[in-house]
Amino acid sequence: MKSNPSPRIAVLFATAQGSTRDIAEFIADDLVAHGARAELHDIEHAPDLSGIDTVVIGSAIHDMDLLPEASAYLRHNLNTLAHKDVWLFSVGLGPALRGPIGRWIGRRIPRKVADIVTAVRPRNYTAFAGQYERAGVSWRARTMYRVLGGARYGDLRDWQAVRAWSSRIARSLGLPHASTSIVHP
Repeated sequence: MKSNPSPRIAVLFATAQGSTRDIAEFIADDLVAHGARAELHDIEHAPDLSGIDTVVIGSAIHDMDLLPEASAYLRHNLNTLAHKDVWLFSVGLGPALRGPIGRWIGRRIPRKVADIVTAVRPRNYTAFAGQYERAGVSWRARTMYRVLGGARYGDLRDWQAVRAWSSRIARSLGLPHASTSIVHP
């Protein structure tokens, strides 16, 4: 009886300040712990996808849109991605917002991102919170952040949510439970 080889997964990311890279690295490590063959790449150095079964793509959100290199990659590779198992995630402030207005805004997918999600048709799209440092942020932006329910600055990433999403990918691929527990950065 021949056993099925582990699925080959490319985890691609576009980052501005490192939060998205850290999350992508965590996802790749977690998928490897589940028995997958996962490789991590900056989206600008993405591999040829011909031997890849599943593609996980993440991008930071700036100005209500994915980073330009992520948008360009997704649009340029629509035909190839249509034949792959694709999972998308973004990293921004929305998921960290609290209060009634903040939670409502945080659940909304920005129009430009929604257009890309519609075009790519991933198996799942999710948004994670990133890091938001107070230094260098204008008074106006800090005020808006507080009004929308931003409670604190710093590392706002929810590693349990990232692990749950990564485990969801692993389950969908029929991978076994992780043999080791990945520690977040």
